[in-house]
Amino acid sequence: MANSFPSSGGKRGNYYRKNNNPFAGIRRNHRIRVPEVRVISPEGKQLGILPTAKAISLAIEVGLELVEVASNARPPVCRIMDFGKYVYEESKKTSNAKATASKIKEIEFTPRIEENDFFTKLRRGEIFLSHGSKVKIRLKFRGREMARTELGFNVMKRAIEELSTMGTADAEPKLVGRNINVMLTALPANKRKLKFHSEAEAAKKGGSAASSEIESEESEAPKSEFKPKAESKAKS
Repeated sequence: MANSFPSSGGKRGNYYRKNNNPFAGIRRNHRIRVPEVRVISPEGKQLGILPTAKAISLAIEVGLELVEVASNARPPVCRIMDFGKYVYEESKKTSNAKATASKIKEIEFTPRIEENDFFTKLRRGEIFLSHGSKVKIRLKFRGREMARTELGFNVMKRAIEELSTMGTADAEPKLVGRNINVMLTALPANKRKLKFHSEAEAAKKGGSAASSEIESEESEAPKSEFKPKAESKAKS
């Protein structure tokens, strides 16, 4: 079978370079210059260390490509795969991640929120942050609650602290009208540490949680008032 793979040069290679394609630097087929490589089959099976020419021939025989997946290994690790499909799937993942990150989710508290409700909303916030979304935390004062704004700031401070393993506040909480607002930005994926969920739970709940843009606190008089840690006493 004739080798139908595009070479590293030519119009296609120039296209990758001109457009700063993130996959342009991945060596495959005859761009892999080392004499031998460790080969993984399309199904993920280890085929051992083979001469590079033979590994390329194996890929050609099944209509696929030999792609270098671990260049720093000795010898480099290569996998036989459909490179075009791989590029498409990875590009789609990146696009979806950017779309998710661009969305702003919102959770809402009241200054006298029940403790159980407080942590329920924090868990939702953690799910949003785990998927890279920005989270706006809003605390809403009602009626005479405006006379004790320090209670609201204490709740907000505690919420930011509880979610600090997943995101950071863009600025200090700010009182605007009858609301205190703060925006949280997710930490880089490799620095996030789930506090209220396992990795599996976060992945499973991501779809349902992300479908709700605003989680509002509309409950009546609380049964058990939430008390933030280290709450300061009101000045007389």
